[in-house]
Order: sequence, then C-alpha cells, then structure tokens
Amino acid sequence: MSDLPLPHSQNPIFKVVRQTSSEATVEPVQLGKRVREIRLSQSLTLEEASKLTGLARSTLSKIENEQISPTFSAVSKLVKGLGIDIPQLFSQPSRSAGAGGRRDITRAGEGKPHPTPTYEHELLANQLTCKKMLPYRTTVRARSFDEFGGWIRHEGEELLYVISGSIIFYSEFYEPVSMNEGDSAYYDCEMGHAVTSTSENDAIILWVTA
Repeated sequence: MSDLPLPHSQNPIFKVVRQTSSEATVEPVQLGKRVREIRLSQSLTLEEASKLTGLARSTLSKIENEQISPTFSAVSKLVKGLGIDIPQLFSQPSRSAGAGGRRDITRAGEGKPHPTPTYEHELLANQLTCKKMLPYRTTVRARSFDEFGGWIRHEGEELLYVISGSIIFYSEFYEPVSMNEGDSAYYDCEMGHAVTSTSENDAIILWVTA
C-alpha cells in the first residue's frame, strides 16, 4: 500500500450552410455540442462554467447533452460568462474538401491565462477553434487535496506530463502516486482526478486533453 495521503425536449436550431458546389443545404446546429466545445477550449469544468455564467451545473449539463434548449436569458448568460459573442455560439466548423493545413504557434508566456484557486493554466494554441486536443501548461498551486473541495472530472481522455518539480497525482480508483520531472500519466477524465505540488517550488505540468 502507498504511504501517500488519501483524499478525504430537444429543439434543433437550423442554419443554411454554403458548400463548395454552391448548393445550399439546411442542417442542425448542435448548440449543446458548441457550448461543450467552447467550455472545454477554455479548460473549464462544469462547476467553473456554472460559477462564471450563473447557470446551475445541472442546467449546463442538460444543455450540453441536448436535453433542453436554452432560453434567451440562458444564452445571454452563456455569452457573457464565457466571454464570447452570439455568432461564436451558433457557428459550426466550416467543411474542408482538402487536406487540413491549420497551424498555431504559441510563444513562451503568450498563452491565454486562466487562473483558478488551485491551478494557474496557460491555454496553448488558443487561436484555433474546435481543436481535437486541448493543450495547456499549468502551474500547480495546490498543496493539499482538500483545497479542491472534491474530485475534478470532465469528458475526454488526458495526458499529463511533469515539466518541472514534483507532484502527487490523485485518481478516483487508484492510490495516489508521486510523480517527478519527465514522468507522465494518461487517464480517463471522467474518473475523478486532481494534482498537488510537493516540491519546494510550484510544479509545472503540461496537460493535453482529447
């Protein structure tokens, strides 16, 4: 056993999409999916998005899963809380017939900051929308699991890589494990997880969420 401390009615909205053949087709905008994409692109948990928007966590979850359609008031709160405009919320990724050629370079220290009480995230490749991976560099401020007030969980799978310092990686179904510079972990994000620093200086890690 480890000696490490253990932690105490869908209404689709439609838009006209112009294709390369100049023919117009009408297809549904999956608003819930767009809300989830935008939330995850900002590395927000449902709890964090709830605090920013003023919408209940359960309401956000139902919107993202297309279980309810948001009211105008809810849309206004989403736009304001997530720092976006209405066209961003109702837009869909454009279709491309050829090979992809997207690229984004983030210079050192130029990522989008997203501080939380336990982590200080720097979102990378922030100019690209609808990414299949969400990379971010994180300074781990937390020193105790109790600082989180519960497990962090969200959709997807995640790679964690320790850039500097040392951490304890907590995961819901496994014992806590110490990790040092160069160590990595890959796990299911729907499993509760959290990271605390154990080194003298706050640890720095790279997270890539898919």
